Amino acid sequence: MNDAAPAPRRARVRAPELIGKGGWINTGGKDLRLADFRGRTLILDFWTFCCINCLHVLDELRELEEKHRDTVVIVGVHSPKFVHEAEHQAVVDAVERYQVHHPVLDDPELATWKQYAVRAWPTLVVIDPEGYVVAQHAGEGHAHAIEKLVEELEAEHAAKGTLRRGDGPYVAPEPVATDLRFPGKALRLPSGNFLVSDSTRHQLVELEADGESVVRRIGDGEFNEPQGLALLPDGRVAVADTVNHAIRAYDPETGAIELLAGTGKQWWQGSPTSGPALEVALSSPWDVAWWGDRLWIAMAGVHQLWTYDPRAGTVRVAAGTTNEGLVDGPATEAWFAQPSGLAATEDRLWIADSETSAVRWIDRDLVVHTAVGTGLFDFGHRDGEARQALLQHPLGVTALPDGSVAVSDTYNHALRRFDPASGEVTTLATDLREPSDAVLDGEDIVVVESARHRLTRLRLPEEAVRVEAVAHRTQRAATDVAPGTLRLDVVFEAPTGQKLDTRYGPSTRLLVSSTPSELLRSGDGAGTDLSRELEIDAAVGEGVLHVSAMAASCDDDPDNQYPACHVHQQDWGVPVRVTDGGASRLPLVLAGMDRER
Repeated sequence: MNDAAPAPRRARVRAPELIGKGGWINTGGKDLRLADFRGRTLILDFWTFCCINCLHVLDELRELEEKHRDTVVIVGVHSPKFVHEAEHQAVVDAVERYQVHHPVLDDPELATWKQYAVRAWPTLVVIDPEGYVVAQHAGEGHAHAIEKLVEELEAEHAAKGTLRRGDGPYVAPEPVATDLRFPGKALRLPSGNFLVSDSTRHQLVELEADGESVVRRIGDGEFNEPQGLALLPDGRVAVADTVNHAIRAYDPETGAIELLAGTGKQWWQGSPTSGPALEVALSSPWDVAWWGDRLWIAMAGVHQLWTYDPRAGTVRVAAGTTNEGLVDGPATEAWFAQPSGLAATEDRLWIADSETSAVRWIDRDLVVHTAVGTGLFDFGHRDGEARQALLQHPLGVTALPDGSVAVSDTYNHALRRFDPASGEVTTLATDLREPSDAVLDGEDIVVVESARHRLTRLRLPEEAVRVEAVAHRTQRAATDVAPGTLRLDVVFEAPTGQKLDTRYGPSTRLLVSSTPSELLRSGDGAGTDLSRELEIDAAVGEGVLHVSAMAASCDDDPDNQYPACHVHQQDWGVPVRVTDGGASRLPLVLAGMDRER
């Protein structure tokens, strides 16, 4: 008699082959196929390197990757949004920049993305040791559920004899010796020297006034991928300690490093949005700037701007709703999309809003305006009148003496300029490599060429460089939908061992909008039901549906008075085309369904 519990039953869906025109990275030049992973649990991470949520997932997976190194293989499937992200060398750079220690398939044409019916960045797909898909999760916050599934698969396939242990296919690239490695931001110190965030090496570097000679390296474990720098009134430098979700202060005189804000944990929906600075969680602060009487923080991880008040020792949300997009107006109602650069003048705080390829600003009345940019899916390199000009994922802005602003137009490898007086956008310099910031030095502007690992000094030209205009729109297959009523269903089921948290009311939220707004006759706005009927205007023809969904679940253990709770959240931008015979239902998966039992 066999007393062993029966193995869980699963829907048997064979995993499609992994294909990508760009080839493989971190494999020592070897091409891999699904058969090479047989006997291991395979986790596919569909990501793109512009996406802050994707970077969060990379960090979430590191512990699981290390803990189950002999039975689990993680494979990144790089699926680009921007044109620049389809360049193979850019993907190679990103893999090193973000310290991805597993194989990566470069899929510039989204071939594997389509085979797995992926709709959003990031998406995780779990494949069992026999090559069958057993779960799919969109968004962040799923590492806990995936680890439980991994443990189940490990036990099940060990018992069946289908588990294979051993080293994975990851081959580390050869290290490269440079003084800087993917520097992020720079600051000119009162001494005339430059302070640079050396992001990949988790340090700050002080350079002499020539921008080349190293004076000292700062940090021995305090920082994790630091980015933005800002001089504080007391002479210290505020540092956006991005992956530590913190703000620190560095004293150039004494070398002391102090924590100013953050708990070291990532902010999630439902967490406090104001309070004592050391008791409130932050989320991937990317840049900082002193404006008015406080420090402003570009909180890229939640699409907001926060402030830190050093006198009160507090932080709070100052602008943005956490919804991702481009909406102007009062700061508390505005939408941002991964703000990554700040620059302060007397009457404006300039913002590089990277995912909308936009330059925006906040005025003294705390109203948000857009200077350049139209939304999440339009980008390119086009000069001229600001309403028609295009950028591509800018990460930095620099206020110039004449009231204009220089833009580190990162994915166009260019330095651009917006002049509020004329309303024109021009190009100052090209042939830079992923410029991420720039700082004034007399009549020169010193650019952080992140992917060339250096600072580059340019003379501010009297006339801009002329370039041929190029416009792009994110190329993703549109979903054909029928005119009239479209049923939107966000599919969510709490992972094994968890249940929806309804102690304080509804545990779900759904927010829907469209570009253009006329695409939706009705059904837009916020609500708590994850299903909704949308009315599509056939006359508009095509557009993008923006869907943001959230669900909260807690561990289902009646003996635990304080169960751990988890937030599942994902934003989708779904291109749609109105056609007769199109779909009347649009299903989106918020979290992977449990295995059938």
